[in-house]
Amino acid sequence: MSSELIDCTSQTEVTPLLHNNMTIPIDSRRTMMELVTKKFPIFGWLPLYTWSKLLQDSLAGLTVGLTAIPQGIAYAVLAGLPPQYGLYSGFMGCFVYLIFGSTKDVTVGPTAFMALLVQPYVIKFGSDFAILLCFLSGCVITAMGLLHVGFVLDFVSMPVICGFTNAAAVIIAASQLHTLLGIEGRTETFYDSIAKVIKNIKNVKPWDTALGISCILILIVLKQLPGKRRGNTGQKLMWLLSLGRNAIVVVTGIILAYSLSTYNIHPFIITGNITEGLPPFELPPFSTISNNQTYNFLEMAGKLGGSIASVPMIAILESIAIAKAFAKGRSLDTNQEMLALGLCNIFGSFVKSMPVTGSFTRTAVNHASGVQTPMGGIVTGTLVLFACGLLTSTFEFIPKSTLAAVIIVAMYNMLELHIFIILWRTKKTDLLPLIATLICCVVISLEYGMVIGIVLNLILLLYFAARPGLSIEVKEIDGVTILFVTPEQSLSFPAAEYLRDTVMDWFVFIERLFPMIRIILL
Repeated sequence: MSSELIDCTSQTEVTPLLHNNMTIPIDSRRTMMELVTKKFPIFGWLPLYTWSKLLQDSLAGLTVGLTAIPQGIAYAVLAGLPPQYGLYSGFMGCFVYLIFGSTKDVTVGPTAFMALLVQPYVIKFGSDFAILLCFLSGCVITAMGLLHVGFVLDFVSMPVICGFTNAAAVIIAASQLHTLLGIEGRTETFYDSIAKVIKNIKNVKPWDTALGISCILILIVLKQLPGKRRGNTGQKLMWLLSLGRNAIVVVTGIILAYSLSTYNIHPFIITGNITEGLPPFELPPFSTISNNQTYNFLEMAGKLGGSIASVPMIAILESIAIAKAFAKGRSLDTNQEMLALGLCNIFGSFVKSMPVTGSFTRTAVNHASGVQTPMGGIVTGTLVLFACGLLTSTFEFIPKSTLAAVIIVAMYNMLELHIFIILWRTKKTDLLPLIATLICCVVISLEYGMVIGIVLNLILLLYFAARPGLSIEVKEIDGVTILFVTPEQSLSFPAAEYLRDTVMDWFVFIERLFPMIRIILL
């Protein structure tokens, strides 16, 4: 045995192999470094970082920042929060994901979906509930990442996710219609949004409407520009215009509103006063006063109710789906991504952030800008901090119809209508959970719609597991008639009774035609 040992250094452990009585060395230092790199991916790519990568990451981070600022303000308004909260939510995730994130493209920050989920609590109880929900969501997501329970995402099927995404896009776009038309006020549901527009159709303001529709058209045109990052000067210019389209329409709106205000002309409804300065770094609110009533932590958590589970789940689904879409075939550590996302929310809650997750729009901009590593997040976060500290007085002139246009176009780009055609051609039964999720999300709520879709999908899975498809053939071999029964999928226990009854029914039927049948093969 001793002659078969392999020499090991003092830093090496020797592990026996039970089957062949051999030993192999395991470098404990290397194993520890791999573990550290897995949990802190920055140590994997930072030693290989170059000036060339820094230049590309800086360009990508700057471009994403120009998108993140107007979107952050728009999503804060959508959530019913003061506009500056969109900026508060836009920088901490960039810095935290730099350390813990495992993909180069994903950018974490406020999204329309998170804003819509937070809105009811903000309207009823105030901004402190959004901050606490951010903290609690982060705790739930972090725990799921540490416990390696990423497998639960496998139970949320693609049709359910698509149904939820389409429903949320429709609800969010509808919620911005009254703002686009210059009608003041808030709405809570899809029906409220449509009813508000219909009831106030006579109060539509032509200036806001004209500006909002013009911004929508400009955003659509700029998105279609045939630019290339590595093309000639003209193509590069069109590429930059396309990527910075959100910033372009917002800045144009600011200039227009400010210029007219100098002549004491105020044709647009503007964002209004925005609190200047950086947010204080402090513990999230574990108690608060809302509507002249004091709520302690347990009471606040009770009011948040099921959102403490639904918001983290939806945040995970959104972020992981985006990460997979831009992974381009590379393996993705979903548990590490959950850990990173959870910590982004936990640390974000210390600077008054609403719940955050991966943003499809900003991730797409990041990818198109040629980002090389997560280092681009530093530039994005710094730019948002700069805007938060020095430019808030400028942002008060943003016309609300411009922000509504940014949100509506973003939601239009999130629609996945082609999925209906694909499922109709490939697997019609998957249309049932898709349509059910979509309708329930719009009619009831996003959280309940998602739950109903998941439950319905699980029922379908159990049904088809208990009722597998069977292929039955009758063949005659060497004068013996044989009944071949071939399951079209793997068999499980719930299918046993159905399989026996079906095979026996076929056997009785075929025996009348072939009296000599004696053998059944599965």
